[in-house]
Amino acid sequence: MSELGEFLKAKRAAISPADVGLPAIGNPRRVKGLRREEVALLAAVSVDHYTRLEQGRVAAASENLLAGIARALRLTAAEHDYLRILVQARPARGGHSAPEVSPPLRDLLDTLTTPAFVLGPRTDLLAWNAAATALFLDFGEIPAEQRALVRLIFLEPHMRAIFRDWEAVATEAVDRLRMAAARTPGDPRLLRLVGELSVCDTDFRRWWAGHGVRALAGGRKRLHHPVVGDLDLDWQVLQVLSATEQSLVTYTAPIGSPSHEALRILASWAAQPPQPAQTITAPIRP
Repeated sequence: MSELGEFLKAKRAAISPADVGLPAIGNPRRVKGLRREEVALLAAVSVDHYTRLEQGRVAAASENLLAGIARALRLTAAEHDYLRILVQARPARGGHSAPEVSPPLRDLLDTLTTPAFVLGPRTDLLAWNAAATALFLDFGEIPAEQRALVRLIFLEPHMRAIFRDWEAVATEAVDRLRMAAARTPGDPRLLRLVGELSVCDTDFRRWWAGHGVRALAGGRKRLHHPVVGDLDLDWQVLQVLSATEQSLVTYTAPIGSPSHEALRILASWAAQPPQPAQTITAPIRP
C-alpha cells in the first residue's frame, strides 16, 4: 500500500464511531476505528471515490474533497497539509546533492551570537555558527553524508544526552522527517536515512510506523549542557526565500533569564581563539 493509503488507514484506525457520533454497526467490527464507508459519509463523498483515493487510484483530488476528509478524520493543520502533499507529490528524480548555502547566508550565521544553523530538505546540516558548535558539538567532525539532524538526535550519544526531554525531541524529529519525505517520494538518500535509523533504533522504527507528521515551526527545547548546565531555549525556523529548500534555525532565550546568561557565556567561549599547544624547551647548557 502507498504512503497515502497507509496514512489514511492509520488515521481511520485512530477514531472510533462514537468519537464522531456514529453507531458502532457490526459486532464484532472487522476493522479498528472507522470503516471507509463511514469516512466517506462524514466527508460527503462517494464510497467508491474515497476507496480509490486511499488505494492510490486517483490522480488528483480537489481541495474541497481533501478538506472533507480532513474534517472526517480530525486531522491537524499539519496532517491536512501532509494529506495535500501526498496527493500532489511527484516521485523524486534521482538523488539530489545537498544545496549550497549562499555566502550572504553564511555571513549572517557568523554575525549571530546565538546558536543557529541552516537545514536542508532532509534535515541535513548545511552550515552552522560557532555558537551552535559550542551548544551542541562540532558538526564539522561528522562526515557530510551522516550530518542529518534527525540522525544525530538518534545515533550521536552527545546529542542524545543533551536534551532533557529527548523522547519529545526525537518524536518531533521523526514527524518532521515524514513531512519532508512526502515532498519528494522515492528520494534515495532520504530512503537510506530512514532505512538506517529503522535498523539501528527501535524507537525510531516504532514512531515512524505511527505516521505522525509535524511542520517545522518552532517551540522550546530543554537542554543540559556539560559546561553551563540547564538551558530552556526558544527555537524558531526562518524560511530562506532565496533558497526555498533551506531553513535557518535559531536558538534564543528571554533577555535577563538564566538561560540567556548561559548562552552569553557559551558565545564568549566559542569566540575565543584556540590556545596554541604548550611546548617545553630544554635549557641551553653553557
